[in-house]
Amino acid sequence: MNAVEAGDRAAWLSLFTPDAVVADPVGPSPFDPAGLGHHGPDAIAGFYDNVIAKGRISFAIRESFAAGNECANVGTITTRFDDGSAVEVDLVSVYTADSDGRLASLRAYWEIDNLRYR
Repeated sequence: MNAVEAGDRAAWLSLFTPDAVVADPVGPSPFDPAGLGHHGPDAIAGFYDNVIAKGRISFAIRESFAAGNECANVGTITTRFDDGSAVEVDLVSVYTADSDGRLASLRAYWEIDNLRYR
């Protein structure tokens, strides 16, 4: 979350294993029409460039639950755009780490229909 909030693409990408998958949101969406997730470094970098980099993102995590090599965060994500508009959505993000602490997966559960525009 710190790398995303700082707009640090390289730091965020360095967190993932070579075979990692990012599903944000899980299932079909405008960001992933097939709903299969973004697999591997190139696809994850493309997700960053086409989604994350489009605005300034902030997280408000209300609860965090760690178990084994996974952590589920419950909160709200807000994206602010250069034109002054913003969008926010409530979500549950599940992170799975490998034995070295790198991310093997990021799965974010939220619904396009629940976006709140400001």
